[in-house]
Amino acid sequence: MALFSSKTWPQWIADYRLSHTHPVNEACHLVGIPVIVISLFWLPIAWLTHTPYWPAITLFIVGWILQFVGHYYEKKWPEFFNDWRFLFVGVRWWLDKVGIKKSC
Repeated sequence: MALFSSKTWPQWIADYRLSHTHPVNEACHLVGIPVIVISLFWLPIAWLTHTPYWPAITLFIVGWILQFVGHYYEKKWPEFFNDWRFLFVGVRWWLDKVGIKKSC
């Protein structure tokens, strides 16, 4: 079980893959997801170290623009509009895609 549901990680990833089949969408997600994750780690570090935080915010915005551009080509809304847990599934999908974590 994963994400407080009866689904396993492989089931979550399989559901996610159904709305990420267009090559442009996949490419946008392969770039956008790590950009968003990096920005989420960068922001608190910038705040704690009193360094500029605008690069983290810029990366966050650019990452999300890439996500929505990809879904424009996919012609499907992002899955997280139906279930917020897909925000985390996207990171697992990315890990699988780049060969870091195999869940299927």
